[in-house]
Amino acid sequence: MAETGIRVHQLAKELGISSRELMDELEKMGIAVKNHFSAVEDGVAGRIREKFQGEGAQKKAEKPSESVLQEEKAEKKDDSSSETEKAQQTKVLEPEMPSKENGQEEKTDTLQELRVVEQITVKEFAELIGKEPTDIIKHLLELGEMVTINQSLDEASIRILAEEYGYDAIVVAPEEEAEEYEEAAEDLEHRPPVVTVMGHVDHGKTSLLDAIRKTDVISQEEGGITQHIGAYQLVHDGKKITFIDTPGHEAFTAMRARGAQVTDVAVLVVAADDGVMPQTVEAIDHAREAKVPILIAINKMDKPDANPDKVKQELSEYQLISEEWGGETVFVEVSAKQKTNINELLDMILLVAEIQELKASRKCLASGVAIEANLDRGRGPVATVLVKRGILKVGDAIVAGLTYGKVRALIDDKGSSLQQAEPAQPVEILGLSSVPQAGDEIKAYADEKEARQIASERALKRRLIEQAHQHITLDDLFQRIQEGQVKELKLILKADTQGSIEAIAESLGKIDQEEVKITIIHRGVGGVTETDVMLAAASDAIIIAFNLRPDAKVRDMAEKEGVDIRSYRIIYKVIEDITAARLGMLAPKYEEVDEGRVEVLKTFKVSKIGVIAGCYVHEGEVKRDSLVRLVRDGAVIYEGKVDSLHRYKDEVSSVKAGLECGIRLEDFQDIKVGDVIEAYAMIEKPHV
Repeated sequence: MAETGIRVHQLAKELGISSRELMDELEKMGIAVKNHFSAVEDGVAGRIREKFQGEGAQKKAEKPSESVLQEEKAEKKDDSSSETEKAQQTKVLEPEMPSKENGQEEKTDTLQELRVVEQITVKEFAELIGKEPTDIIKHLLELGEMVTINQSLDEASIRILAEEYGYDAIVVAPEEEAEEYEEAAEDLEHRPPVVTVMGHVDHGKTSLLDAIRKTDVISQEEGGITQHIGAYQLVHDGKKITFIDTPGHEAFTAMRARGAQVTDVAVLVVAADDGVMPQTVEAIDHAREAKVPILIAINKMDKPDANPDKVKQELSEYQLISEEWGGETVFVEVSAKQKTNINELLDMILLVAEIQELKASRKCLASGVAIEANLDRGRGPVATVLVKRGILKVGDAIVAGLTYGKVRALIDDKGSSLQQAEPAQPVEILGLSSVPQAGDEIKAYADEKEARQIASERALKRRLIEQAHQHITLDDLFQRIQEGQVKELKLILKADTQGSIEAIAESLGKIDQEEVKITIIHRGVGGVTETDVMLAAASDAIIIAFNLRPDAKVRDMAEKEGVDIRSYRIIYKVIEDITAARLGMLAPKYEEVDEGRVEVLKTFKVSKIGVIAGCYVHEGEVKRDSLVRLVRDGAVIYEGKVDSLHRYKDEVSSVKAGLECGIRLEDFQDIKVGDVIEAYAMIEKPHV
């Protein structure tokens, strides 16, 4: 809807002065305006025009009796000065739109609508309208605003810039994008299942995937050349099955952490001669947390020491009980090496899928998920996409995460070019403007312009969401409970021994869970891993590390993902903190600050003194008064203080990174080569 009057920046442009000068002049007249976008009433604008045009006319010649029209006609003959004056009379801030008579209101009616998310940066706005950021910065500079490429724009600046380039800006809040799939019930048709293979390292996940791929007789008869695109589809008993060819729960959880749930069935591979291992348990917990049905493939049945009953017994402890033992979990005994029982495994996958009644519409706009993506030197950005609904066609305008493009080519896992891809079909896509991330949502739109706009909107939304969203911590648990955001506290429990895990789990089970339900989604013996952090990020969980110290890589990842890792050495302290957090009484007064990381290279026994560790300082510095912990294979062996710190024979107050030193710990002698000594300080937190 057009506004009455004229905006400050438009009038300033018309008169050939800066917006700041015009605002100063208006202030002298007793008229307050907020910014360059404020409207000036027609009467006031007329007085301003008379003043500035009158001043301009006096500079040229005395013309007291001429009307404005006569002046314009006379000025047409004067090429040296008339062009600028006339342009100032008629030009509106619309360089890409043709000029029209009767000023701004007619012009506003012709502007194209442009959806812009508030707090968009200069760079993001430039990408949205297909301009260079330097152009945007230049225009804002002309309006008296100095900005940087990554600076957010206020609403007034967004509207001014939009109009400058021929758009009518509709500024919207950065809310989560609603899924608009419009799948009518009558349009739903059965689709193939999508399968992910998981399991412990060396239990034969990759070998099983290869064996399954080679059962696809139809493709072999067609002479298709298999190529790795991150997923493949085969036909078994006349029905299609899609396998995600990135085995392992790490990839599975990484996609979940990005909000992508693509798997319908998880095949858990367990070696018949090895049984349940730590990564087997991890895979079970990751699949369960994602609510994906688990099918067990007992592999390596060709081995002489294969013992499937032992595997079934061990898995029953994790509530995965075979049908022959009265449970509901499907078990298939296979040999990937000899390719035995592969067809039976495929039969069971189809059976599990049939129970789920997997359906999708082929009549809505296509959408899917990027499984993997890379930059190919010859082909540009390439993404392997699993279509979830609709039919993706060559020529479709698409958004992939934060990037967009037009589908230039579709290539299947046999290397064949396609014109379209159906639900649950994996294809490579060419034609994107940049490389998306694994787990990014892919959606088709009406045209490329809309796709580009949505991609820009998504980029801003993700930036704002990442700034605003924080994973749950014990510090904010009570507040989240009060706000109704949290009804379940999920924990990942890692400890140095199985006994410690059982004791902590038992104690946690005794906590009153009226305010919030406490659930251990994964437990395991050994150090905190990056996979643990990934699961915590995907599930919004807190990691409890008992008698363990995460290494620097894990801590960095946890900080990046916003995951809370709590380290303890006393069981009652774990329970005490969680109970206090639940009741809003957790108020830690101190926070741990890392000071240095030292590696033990040699040890020396000195009579009457004890063991001295010959060390190298890798990071930061270690001080004479530092608090320290000694970490061995991820487990905390000792916590205490530095008793003495030496450089050669001299006792020193501190030693910095890159130097060697001798350290004696207070009341501790069991130091070994390879141990890591972490120096830290406890800093009092300011009261909020």
